[in-house]
Amino acid sequence: MNAVGFAWRSLVRQPARASLGILGVAAVGALLFDMLLLSEGLIVSTRDLLGRRGYDVRVTSTTDLPRSGPRLQQSETVRREIATLPGVRGALAIRFADAYFDVGRDGARRTLTATLEGTSGNIERPWSLLRGRDASGDREVVISEAASQALAADVGSTLPLRVSCRALDEALPPLPVRVAGVGEFTFELGDELTIAGPMATLDAACGGNVRDEADMILVVSTGNPGQVAAAIRAARPELRAATNEEMLGRIQEGGFTYFRQISTVLTTVTVAFSALLITVLLTVSVNQRLGEIAALRALGFSRRRMVADVLSESALIVGLGGVISLPLGWGLALLLDGILRSMPGIPAQLHFFVFQTNALMLHLALLAATALLAALYPMRVVSRLPIAETLRAEVIG
Repeated sequence: MNAVGFAWRSLVRQPARASLGILGVAAVGALLFDMLLLSEGLIVSTRDLLGRRGYDVRVTSTTDLPRSGPRLQQSETVRREIATLPGVRGALAIRFADAYFDVGRDGARRTLTATLEGTSGNIERPWSLLRGRDASGDREVVISEAASQALAADVGSTLPLRVSCRALDEALPPLPVRVAGVGEFTFELGDELTIAGPMATLDAACGGNVRDEADMILVVSTGNPGQVAAAIRAARPELRAATNEEMLGRIQEGGFTYFRQISTVLTTVTVAFSALLITVLLTVSVNQRLGEIAALRALGFSRRRMVADVLSESALIVGLGGVISLPLGWGLALLLDGILRSMPGIPAQLHFFVFQTNALMLHLALLAATALLAALYPMRVVSRLPIAETLRAEVIG
């Protein structure tokens, strides 16, 4: 019988101890798998979100984040100038405003706040249609599914669009707009209601008070985004142009490092705990079988063979626990991801836990290292076991 078969029989003869080890490895392995997904998942998801529509350069006035600084002036002129630069396929100007809708009956009326996006440009809009068609006229909009449900509106409905363009206390008359379609918005927050349409719709709702302004311009390049960003900065030095990778690097420095650090700490703890658990179980098993091991050595089993048996037993415990840990960890990751994504201010399409092949390979490598680490001390005990003294102690005992 080979070493693996012999180790399997040892586990079967001690089902309680084997089950404890396998379940322990499954629990800590699931946590380990989740920590590995978390360490890079948010970065991977953010990179995917930033490039979802092909936008690879963002142009703002003084900051990389929209709605947090002064707006771009003469935005249409700037957008057209950027669109003619070498390596640029197209550019899209976006302006945001707060929209308000009164819902409910008299006595139970309440005001809902939504985000209105006005766009102008020659590239794809930052939304995907679910039904209906895209907004084309200056009195048409596309709304999100959440807005459709909250406002009880769908394709063909008319909404009284009341916006705040300059100040919160301005009193602008509502603009009747027609819902042309319902869509999924790439950058919509999880707790946000979104409405979008041509820039002309936003201008009309604002009464013509904020024409030719934009919060940012999204650019799609045909080649190297870094070269395009440099060309934009050279043509418009007063503006800030940043590629997706540059933005991601700044975001990582500002906040994502925390997730990587906590993932590293918890990964170290889980690996150490798993190794300690298996070491204790294997040591107890070896100590209870010292007489059996000594007898096998006396019958001709080599020291290398007995050490291989102990290592195989460790590998079986960790391997079986590791197999169970993958679906367990993925289910836990989905649960935790749903909880984290429900926090306010989180984009609806952003994920904290993202499956990655590299994370799976690292998970398997750490489990293999755990099996080897856990077996070191029991293997040392077996390799240095005095055969004659152990048999004598067994007979006397």
